[in-house]
Amino acid sequence: MWVRPGRGRNHSSISEFILLGFSRDSQINAILFNIFIFLYLSTLVGNGLIVTLIHLDSRLRTPMYFFLSVLSMLDMSYVTTTVPQMLVHLFCQKKTISYVGCVAQMYIFLVLGITEGWLFSVMAYDRYVAICYPLRYKVIMSPWLCGTMVVFCGLWGVSCSLVYTVFTMRLPYCGPNEINHFFCEVPAVLKLACADTSLNDQVDFILGFILLLVPLSFILAFYVRIFATILRIRSAQGRLKAFSTCVSHITVVTMFCGPAMFMYMNPGANASPERDKKLALFYNVISAFLNPIIYSLRNKDVKRAFLKLTGQGRAPE
Repeated sequence: MWVRPGRGRNHSSISEFILLGFSRDSQINAILFNIFIFLYLSTLVGNGLIVTLIHLDSRLRTPMYFFLSVLSMLDMSYVTTTVPQMLVHLFCQKKTISYVGCVAQMYIFLVLGITEGWLFSVMAYDRYVAICYPLRYKVIMSPWLCGTMVVFCGLWGVSCSLVYTVFTMRLPYCGPNEINHFFCEVPAVLKLACADTSLNDQVDFILGFILLLVPLSFILAFYVRIFATILRIRSAQGRLKAFSTCVSHITVVTMFCGPAMFMYMNPGANASPERDKKLALFYNVISAFLNPIIYSLRNKDVKRAFLKLTGQGRAPE
């Protein structure tokens, strides 16, 4: 049995949830399994390769690549929180997750996602210092400051995720236990609560503002200053080089923060399960898959380090 009667009225508890995933059709699930296992393995290989190259090549041991390596490690952890279980559920008939497992998945997913969101603002600050104060870059972006900013992002993730999770799981869940999603994400779980969730909607909106709009505001402010500085560069080649160092970061931020903001700042009553699954798939799986491609294809230093590692000499200038 998945429902245990409790002592109090309307406070019976669920011992496990059923994740409905994307489809009940076994043929569609077989196709999705092949697609997602390819995306998952490619994400691990691509991001793992970036971390390895940055660790092995001394020329990549700069603040920018330090933050990129942290981003890659977050992406690998991010997809591992949800995708392996999704693959098992696509392959097997049993699609359950324990109550404790659901809470743990929700919390870890939020920790990694919030940390990554704030890391993007730190990476924007790094580009701001590099372009606006190039002569003081190494002094300002000291190893101590870089480490402190990453720890700050992590602490934000740990603390705010705890608030999200506690406010979600404090509600009674007394049945049904079918989550119309492929993992235990806050908006999907809240739909099963046997209580008024208006307070949760308010908390989610406030936290979404703090955790998404605030770092996005920082990023926007930094890039306004960056573009103003770039426009003052006399050389067209110099302007293009400075601008190209920012394009990858802007692309990644847009892919991650846009769908996440739409998901977590939209009132629960207006949420669509099918739309939410597609949004979550984009900022959870697709962005993590594309990040190493976006950074490596536009980055000569990474390509040079890869060719050196494989013994093929230097990349073309």
